[in-house]
Amino acid sequence: MDKSKSTTRHPRLSEVVILTQTDTTVGFLSQNKDRLDTIKGRPPHKPYLINFFDFSTCKKFLRIPQNRKKEVRRAKRTTFIVKNQAFRVASPQTSSQILRKLKWCYSTSANKSGSTYDPAFAKEHADIIIENPYGLYEDTPSKLIKINSKRKIRLR
Repeated sequence: MDKSKSTTRHPRLSEVVILTQTDTTVGFLSQNKDRLDTIKGRPPHKPYLINFFDFSTCKKFLRIPQNRKKEVRRAKRTTFIVKNQAFRVASPQTSSQILRKLKWCYSTSANKSGSTYDPAFAKEHADIIIENPYGLYEDTPSKLIKINSKRKIRLR
């Protein structure tokens, strides 16, 4: 069978938009920035937070200063900025096989750019919805820390 002519039942995992409870808020997760830009209506030059699901994947993408590695690995509900790239190392809250297969993804809040969370909007634009037993809810924002080898500055 020719693969180019066959249709698949499921889209590629790197192309889907997942609605799930992140460690701080309800968010869209995807490896496709362009889809997130169109859903949220945000400018394409605006950077995204990268959510890593294990520390080893984080080390492949970014160079984390040696004296900060333990802090980054152990941090809970914390977003770090290294060389103007925001990232978070967070284990998935659910026992979802989909999130285990993704090693990383872009993360953003599940709302229209500049608006508050609307469950109808979020569910309408997501390809996959993953809920934990507590449901989807907004929580307090994560700590935001800018780090380099010499300094650590708490921004939020």
